[in-house]
Amino acid sequence: MKKQFLIIFMILLVFSLHAKAIQEDYKSADEKARLSYAFGMLYGSNMPIPLDMDYDAFTEGFRAMIENLEPQLSQQEAVEIVEAALQSAMEKMAEENRRHEIEFLLSNSQRPEIQVTSSGLQYEVLVKTEGQKPESDSIVRVNYVGTFLDGTLFDRSDNEGAYIPLEMVIDGWTEGLMLMSVGSRYRLYIPSNLAYGRNGIQNAIPPYSILIFTVELLEIMDAQD
Repeated sequence: MKKQFLIIFMILLVFSLHAKAIQEDYKSADEKARLSYAFGMLYGSNMPIPLDMDYDAFTEGFRAMIENLEPQLSQQEAVEIVEAALQSAMEKMAEENRRHEIEFLLSNSQRPEIQVTSSGLQYEVLVKTEGQKPESDSIVRVNYVGTFLDGTLFDRSDNEGAYIPLEMVIDGWTEGLMLMSVGSRYRLYIPSNLAYGRNGIQNAIPPYSILIFTVELLEIMDAQD
């Protein structure tokens, strides 16, 4: 058993070193190879959603346009094909995200420390204080960190905190902050129907995303402030 583990470890190590070597080749490659790799990285990073690609066909299409060759599809046909593929991929992503959202909210609501409002907002009190609470039209100063379910950070305040007009943010934020008093710290689990819904925000918030905010209420601003 020990010998078998050692063999598997050595195989994985070889693959790891090979992958690292391939990556480093482009750092020290000639200018043409480096440019091509860099361009591919930038082009890929701007894809709105991952697609199952045939990279040989991709290269042929790319080359046809760069070298002014006769393309096999018209511009209109190409646009229609890509739009249809993106639409299909978005719908599939939305269905998967919606399923994950329902499963998570149901499971999370069973935790004893989680409270659920009539709107479906879930929250956890980390630090509880008593006192004045914001109104729906209040401006508040908060420290916050926003993540997706997988822990990926998508937003946070700076060290001074952020000034937030509650009537200009998503419903989950408004409702959640109105539960808090100055000095309290909550974790808000905001369902998509209280955030950005089925559409999300392109390249920022996927469809049917639960947004998790850890929020500390620092100050409620008065009219003069």
